[in-house]
Amino acid sequence: MFPLLPIAPMSPTSHDLLSLDCCALLKQFRSGAATPLQAAEAVLAQVARLQPELNAFSALSDTLRAEAEAAGRRWRQAAPLGPLDGLPLVIKDNLVSAGLPAAWGNAELARRVAQADERPVAALRAAGALVVGKGNTPEFAVEGYTDNLTFGASRNPFDPALTPGGSSGGLVAAVASGMGYAGLGTDGGGSIRRPAGYTGLVGLKPGIGHVPRGGGLAQLLLDFEVAGPVARSLRDLRLLDTVLSGREAEAPPVGRSRILAVPRLGDAPCDPGILAAFDAAVEALRGAGHEVSHGALPHDLGPLNARWGQVAEIGLATYFARDPAVAEAAAPKYRAMAARGAEAAATELYALQEAVFALREASRDLWGFHAILMPASAAHPWPATESHPGRIDGQEVGPRGHAVYTGWVNAAGLPALAFPAVSEALPIGMQLIGAPGSERALMDIAEPVIPAFRWPRIAAG
Repeated sequence: MFPLLPIAPMSPTSHDLLSLDCCALLKQFRSGAATPLQAAEAVLAQVARLQPELNAFSALSDTLRAEAEAAGRRWRQAAPLGPLDGLPLVIKDNLVSAGLPAAWGNAELARRVAQADERPVAALRAAGALVVGKGNTPEFAVEGYTDNLTFGASRNPFDPALTPGGSSGGLVAAVASGMGYAGLGTDGGGSIRRPAGYTGLVGLKPGIGHVPRGGGLAQLLLDFEVAGPVARSLRDLRLLDTVLSGREAEAPPVGRSRILAVPRLGDAPCDPGILAAFDAAVEALRGAGHEVSHGALPHDLGPLNARWGQVAEIGLATYFARDPAVAEAAAPKYRAMAARGAEAAATELYALQEAVFALREASRDLWGFHAILMPASAAHPWPATESHPGRIDGQEVGPRGHAVYTGWVNAAGLPALAFPAVSEALPIGMQLIGAPGSERALMDIAEPVIPAFRWPRIAAG
C-alpha cells in the first residue's frame, strides 16, 4: 500500500461536485460556478475516505492540486488547454503516464517511474485532463478479477466483498465511487466491458486502430488489446472518445437497426438473472424502434477458444525474456504461464492466427446486422480475492467461464459498447457489438435504453 495524501474533510459542496458527470463539471468550469481545484479536492477527499476499503488505486499523483490550480487559471483567462481542461481522470495501471509507475501489478515495474505518456494518455493530457492516479490491475492484466501480490485486491463499490472484475477493476471501482470522474482503460479480452458491467458504468472497447496506441508497455495479447474510456454517462463517453480517437465528425444516424440478440454461446451457462436482464434489454431496444431477432452467433468459435489461453502465455514468455527483472518479481502462476508459452511451437501460434484471420474475415460485415447484443458476462461478481467463479447456474466452469461473451470481439477487432441493464440489485452489464468503424453508431443505437447511473451507497457515505 501507499500513503494517502492529507486532505480536508469532504464538504457539502464537494458532494455536489462529485454528483456531476464530466460534461456538467466542465460546464461549471466554463461558467465559473466551480473550479478545477474544487473538483480535485472533492475527488481527493473521496479517495481518502474510500481507498482504504476499495483499494482502487495502485498509485496517486502528487501533482494533482498544482495541476488543478493551473487549469483554474486558464479557465479564468478564458484560455482552456482543451475540452477536458481540469477534469480529474483515472488511468489504468498498465498504461504509461508520466510521473507515475505503470506497475501492471508487478513489484519491479512499481519501482520504475515513467518519464513520458503513452499515446492515449498524451491525448487526454493535451486536452487538459488531470491524472488522479493509477487504477489497480491483476498482474499483467490477463485475468478477469483484480488482485496482485504487490497492491492486493480491489473491491466492488456496490459490495466490497465482491470483485469489480478485471483487468480494469481498480479503474471502474474508482469511477463508480466518485474517486475520479471517468477513466481510461484497456480491453484485451473483455477488460473494459465486464468490469463496467459489474459497476453500472458505460465503457467503449474501440475497434482496432480507432484509438491510436504507441509508447506503452509490451503488448501481450497480439493486437487484441485496445485502449478506451469508461464513464458514468454516455455523453461523457462520447466526449472522451472524440479526444482519444481524434475523430470529430459524427456518423449519420443509423435509424432503425437490425440487431442480432445472442443470449448464449453454445452450451456455456449464463446466470438466469443476467438472461432476464438481457431479455429486458431486447424489449427496450425493440421499444426504441429497432428490429431485434434472436439467434446463434453465425461463426464457430471453437478453433479460437481452443487456442485462447496460449495468447497470454506466448506474450508473457516473450516479455519475460526481454525483461528478466520483471519475470523474477512476477507471481509464480505467471512464471508458469510464461514457461508454457516458451514451449509453444511456431505451428501453434500459426494455428491461432488462422483462427483469428478466419473470424475477422467472417465478421467483416457483421453477418448483415448493424449490431449484435450479448451479455457482457455470464456471471455476477464473485468474492474479491478469487480469480473466477467456479460454478455458473449450477454448472462447473473454468477460469474463463464468466468471460465467454467478450474475447471473440477482441480477436475480431470489432468495436463494442458496454452499458448497464436495468437492475435493482447488483449492476448487470450488456454489450452492443458493431462492424468496424461503428463506435458512434453503437452509442446512437444504445442511447435510448441506457439507464441513468445508479450510485453505490458507499459513495455517499
